[in-house]
Amino acid sequence: MSRLPRDERREQLLTVARRTFAANGFHATSMNEIAEEAGVTKPVLYQHFDSKRDLFSEVLSDIGQRLDTAVFNQTTRTGSPFEQVTAGFSGYLDFIESDRDGFSIIVSGSTREDPEFAARALSFEAKMAATVSTLIAISGLDDDDRLALAYGVVGLVEGMVRFWVTSQDTTLSRDELLTHMTNLAWLGLRS
Repeated sequence: MSRLPRDERREQLLTVARRTFAANGFHATSMNEIAEEAGVTKPVLYQHFDSKRDLFSEVLSDIGQRLDTAVFNQTTRTGSPFEQVTAGFSGYLDFIESDRDGFSIIVSGSTREDPEFAARALSFEAKMAATVSTLIAISGLDDDDRLALAYGVVGLVEGMVRFWVTSQDTTLSRDELLTHMTNLAWLGLRS
């Protein structure tokens, strides 16, 4: 076991924990397993995280920050609402491609079964829906209407991405998926 600076060790432990939780779920993952995978002793793991629950909570926070960076920063770099929708979806796909484990964790049943963790995962969805709602520029809609439509878009995107990530038979490329997601959301909202 090599000694790493505290911040580097913490980042390494979060990476290993994210991979292990994604593979096994929260309940089936033990601190022993994470320590072993990280090449550290269990006391070293506990120097950084008080409990498995604390570690999983930190993993969720880390995923949320990565998701924010990948998606929300993209939408602010473009002009028209259509370009912002496309950029936001592209950022989401960037996140998925760079962190499949993170995506797996936020949509997994084991995360959604625990009230605290489900609330955290749902807060990511709420933040996305709030951002999407600002891009819906349809006259006659009030804020509640926009938010309801935005949640529909977020659910649509999550469903399409789940299919793309889990399907063994699809030949759909990332760019084809992006085009389908954007067109379905944009054309659906326009009508």
